[in-house]
Amino acid sequence: MAIQFSTTVANAMLDQIETTISTSPVLEIRTGSAPADCSQADTGTLLASLTLPSDWMAAASGGSKAKSGTWQDTSADNSGTAAHYRLKASGGTVHSQGTVTATGGGGDLTLDNTNISAGQSVTITSWTWSIAV
Repeated sequence: MAIQFSTTVANAMLDQIETTISTSPVLEIRTGSAPADCSQADTGTLLASLTLPSDWMAAASGGSKAKSGTWQDTSADNSGTAAHYRLKASGGTVHSQGTVTATGGGGDLTLDNTNISAGQSVTITSWTWSIAV
């Protein structure tokens, strides 16, 4: 059986993640495979770097926490195929990483198009973290 939490505990855990990472983190979209864990150096080519809003996630509800505000890089850094992301505190510490796929591809973060061209606008339209309740 998978571990489950009460909705109250799940919401508190999710809200604490945002508190720990703090305000205005940076979401990087990169090519290739993610490093083995968050403590490892960046891998792949940086395609897009998005400085997230100060209050970047909505308050957790029902065991889920969704993005808040506009998450956009108006001019991608390089061209390539998006394959993973790294979420960094404003000081550079990596706190989360995961896969990037096209919408419907099952990635941890999905884009409408993973083929990014230098100079194009990259917008994250949805992002939700969930904990089983």
